[in-house]
Amino acid sequence: MTGHRHTRILLSGGIGAGKSAAARIIAARGYPVIHADKIGHAVLEPEGEAFPAVAARWPEVVVDGMIDRPRLAEIVFDDPAALAELESLTHPAIAARIMNLVERESDAGLVAVELPVLLPILGDGWTRVVVDAPLEVRIQRLRDRGMEDADIEARMAAQPSRGEWRTAADHILKNHGSLRDLEAEVDRLLEALAPDR
Repeated sequence: MTGHRHTRILLSGGIGAGKSAAARIIAARGYPVIHADKIGHAVLEPEGEAFPAVAARWPEVVVDGMIDRPRLAEIVFDDPAALAELESLTHPAIAARIMNLVERESDAGLVAVELPVLLPILGDGWTRVVVDAPLEVRIQRLRDRGMEDADIEARMAAQPSRGEWRTAADHILKNHGSLRDLEAEVDRLLEALAPDR
């Protein structure tokens, strides 16, 4: 991987697959983990890079000087053109912030970016790691979090299929068992990818 001295991984997976659990394990092993979701929230804050453009495009989502994220989600969730427009306004800012954070971690042997979706916003040079679990396991995890079946179904329908996630992966972390099983999967991955573990 030319241009940087560390392994860069994109950690993703469908809702309920366990990517956040895998990210916590990677962080517990001492590697930096960058959460794209948090950055996505930050760029929509009043001082965020994407706020002016999003507020100008959808002024109805600005409440008390803040973007009402649930209201914005309602607008773009079922409208592919609106979603594409929102992504065109937010993704460059998200990518720039992520790359800035990655460069700050240049001394780390491995840097992980937890991404909720399969997006090529960060360019080449990344190892794609997908956390995978069977559909029924994912559904039960989401029910255990208090999600209603209709919401689970809608969110899963908006994401790539399990096969699409798996096809996009350079490495797959199987997460259909216990947390200890996932820890073992992550440790095997880190052993394979981290140069100075």
